[in-house]
Amino acid sequence: MGYPETFEGFQVSSHEKWSDFKKQEFKPKPFEDRDIDIEIEACGVCGSDVHTITGGWGEAQLPLCVGHEVIGKAVKVGPKVTTVKVGDRVGVGAQIWACLECKQCKSDNENYCPHQIDTYGAPYPDGTISQGGYASYIRAHEYFTFKIPDNIPSYMAAPMLCAGITTYSPLVRAKVGPRKKVAVLGIGGLGHFGLLWASALGAETYAISHSPDKKEDALKLGAKEFICTKDKDWAKPWAFAFDFILNAADMTHTFNLQEFMSTLNVNGEFHNVGLPDKPLPEIKAFDFAPNGCKIAGSHIGSRPEMIAMLKLASEKNIKPIIQTLSISEKGCKEAVEKVKTNDVRYRFTLVDFDKAFPDRK
Repeated sequence: MGYPETFEGFQVSSHEKWSDFKKQEFKPKPFEDRDIDIEIEACGVCGSDVHTITGGWGEAQLPLCVGHEVIGKAVKVGPKVTTVKVGDRVGVGAQIWACLECKQCKSDNENYCPHQIDTYGAPYPDGTISQGGYASYIRAHEYFTFKIPDNIPSYMAAPMLCAGITTYSPLVRAKVGPRKKVAVLGIGGLGHFGLLWASALGAETYAISHSPDKKEDALKLGAKEFICTKDKDWAKPWAFAFDFILNAADMTHTFNLQEFMSTLNVNGEFHNVGLPDKPLPEIKAFDFAPNGCKIAGSHIGSRPEMIAMLKLASEKNIKPIIQTLSISEKGCKEAVEKVKTNDVRYRFTLVDFDKAFPDRK
């Protein structure tokens, strides 16, 4: 049938064959007054995509087109859209709708709206399942559509829309900046953004990793010092050192959390943005007593935070480390399999959408 009745995308149909993508048509939600249709030109590959298609976070609505770091051109805007016009280069992150009426939404916490809809794999009120950005087009509510600054290339902007905001939001909510000592734990797709943001915000920034080969990158990304957890008694010199630890690792279930908690300053925070499939390690209430620390987590960020993050990236010319792959059945397969095995420095962005979807022209 074709656009605008149907979109095309690379979908997974089985958790058992989670990296087998097939290009096929799907029907988007009905177009509404505040909706925007975006012709996609780039889409980041997120760890969430892998957790979803493998079934690690539970059974997904299949077949499913994942991808929630979407950049493209607005080709259709609803009559009540005021923030975007046709032709604008825009992006969509991991959330595509919220009620915009509840107390969370009205306090710039729409990312905690109990009625929110994820960019893929979530039901709209009419029963349509949202489909993500490994696709020809995406249909998004304007509140969750963001204009991209001209000086940020699309392949770099894409991962900012999930990995970027997921790490930026907790840092700014913790008032990270000058005179704050921050450690980023896990230098991967999320963590490398954490180093970029913490440094750009003016904090004294440290990298914590079990991979000594990431030291050079970590220092280039803004870390003052690199701390390797493979070193014997690594935590002892850092007792009471950090006001905030941003935990971007996906293997927290294997950690000795008490070691990391011991490096926090009085009332410091160990903040989780990595979301592994398995439960956190067992800890005792007494483990919080020596320094009055706390453990927390968060979910992406708000629209004002996204706009501020893109402004910061533009003004400070922040450049994440990104690898690109051409979108295709083969390209999608390679991307998610390499993300699953951490064989990427530090994010993948799928590109060459015009080649994959030639009928759009």
